[in-house]
Amino acid sequence: MRTKFLSRRALGLHVVLIAWLTGCVLAASWQISRAIDGNSLSYLYSMEWPVIGVFGVLGWYALLNTERHAESDEVARRQYEDSMRERARWAREAQRDEEDPALAAYNDHLAELAEVPKRRLWGH
Repeated sequence: MRTKFLSRRALGLHVVLIAWLTGCVLAASWQISRAIDGNSLSYLYSMEWPVIGVFGVLGWYALLNTERHAESDEVARRQYEDSMRERARWAREAQRDEEDPALAAYNDHLAELAEVPKRRLWGH
């Protein structure tokens, strides 16, 4: 089993981080050379690029440590959602006689939206 640092996704993240940091170092050195040549605004930019590099490292760390859900967890979540939908459907049917027609139409619309399968998020 691959570790989180050697998976295919992690190797891609490592490559992106290296490119990100290389770009930040090059941009900072360029701004430093411009500042030395007399452009006073470049002093600010030369301090900005290391900060942007740190944000890249933080993003790399966050993406690398995002946990993937196990398939058994997904199955349990789907079962729980289905049971809660069934409970809501049962409670709704029990109160259908007392409900305003406009409210009933709106609730039917919400129930249809709840039946649409959820979109999978990246990495989950």
